Amino acid sequence: MIKDGSNGDVAIDSYHLYPNDSSMMRTMGVDAYRFSISWSRILPSGNLAGGLNEEGIQYYNNFIDDLIAKGIQPYATLFHWDVPQALEDAYDGFVSPQIVDDFRDFADVCFWKFGDRVKNWITLNEPWSFSSTGYGHGTYAPGRCSPWQNCTRSGDSSTEPYLVSHHQLLAHLAAVELYRKNYQACQEGIIGITLLGIWYEPLNASSRQDIDAQKRAIDFVYGWFMDPLTNGDYPRNMRDLVGNRLPNFTTDESTRLIGSFDFLGLNYYTAGYATYDDNDTRPDSYVYDSKVITTYVRDGIPIGENASSWLYIYPLGFRNLLNYTKMTYNISLIYITENGVNDDENADSPQIINDTRRVKYLKDHLCCLQKSIFEDDVNVKGYFVWSMMDNFEWVDGYTTRFGINYVDYDNNLTRTPKSSAIWLQGFLNGSTQSSTSLKLIADQ
Repeated sequence: MIKDGSNGDVAIDSYHLYPNDSSMMRTMGVDAYRFSISWSRILPSGNLAGGLNEEGIQYYNNFIDDLIAKGIQPYATLFHWDVPQALEDAYDGFVSPQIVDDFRDFADVCFWKFGDRVKNWITLNEPWSFSSTGYGHGTYAPGRCSPWQNCTRSGDSSTEPYLVSHHQLLAHLAAVELYRKNYQACQEGIIGITLLGIWYEPLNASSRQDIDAQKRAIDFVYGWFMDPLTNGDYPRNMRDLVGNRLPNFTTDESTRLIGSFDFLGLNYYTAGYATYDDNDTRPDSYVYDSKVITTYVRDGIPIGENASSWLYIYPLGFRNLLNYTKMTYNISLIYITENGVNDDENADSPQIINDTRRVKYLKDHLCCLQKSIFEDDVNVKGYFVWSMMDNFEWVDGYTTRFGINYVDYDNNLTRTPKSSAIWLQGFLNGSTQSSTSLKLIADQ
């Protein structure tokens, strides 16, 4: 399974301009395509009161039908950080619990209109990224944070990231319960959630404080969502450190959250080191609450090759994260919903086309995934590469490229397969050296 580069409508729109893209994917041997549905394209006002956009619905119907006609299974993500502006204006989006009902209604329309063909649903993509960058650091939309951090919009980094995550979890729950009650039996699909996993090693492996910091670093990213979905509440160390700024689930909500997914989607890119932060003078903020300092360098040596300011290549972290997930949460079904690396931003076009680093990245991560499946008995049933094509990468825009296919932004968005696309085609079709056993991953 190979993943597209869909952030909101950008990659989907480029697909609309190039209807042969699905044929290209089929030729590569791709059997599934993950895309995101734009909330405001379905409900321009963000809720049912403003009516449905029938043209938008037809757009996705055509898109889904074309995938299926090419033998490609659609995997649909409902929320990929694009809150309708109308809801931001009305009540600040996910800061308010009002978002839960509106998200349920949006999901209802999607299940109703597309669920006869879409059999794999993802409620949220990386809720941690949305909460932490949008409301803690304020670097991503909607750009809210405490005034002392000088963000685009004034917010409260000590409370809003936790409120937004809380409401995301309740919105996820509302959509899952609706699907299970009204659609799952007749449509015969499954529904899950996609979380970002960042693996951390203790900076000093012999330090008890750094070993504890490693656990907190993982919990403040991954456990923040995994614990409520499997245990019904936030991690104990988050409760201890955040206190009454961390929202509470009712007893009923806690019970219903447990097991509210048929599969876990897992995104993995990078890893780092964690060390204890002993500075007690920092302000209350999600940015500092974990009492952890993270870094990518130990004793002057990076944890792996540096691909960008935040992405260091560490395939072993992929296997460690999968094993941690199995041992800590006992998840029965996992899909790798994103895994990839960006090109060297300073490279010229020939180097970007001949992307040998990405080929090695994919080989190494697939080998770790193979070991997780066949040696560690982790039940992974699908793998999606980020991304099928170069695309709009959030605050980086078009300045960084994750695609296995090059998109010429200056010349009619022409597509050119990179070396990684050619390698993956051989891998998926069984012609790449040593691909026989690994191919099981892509075909399941």
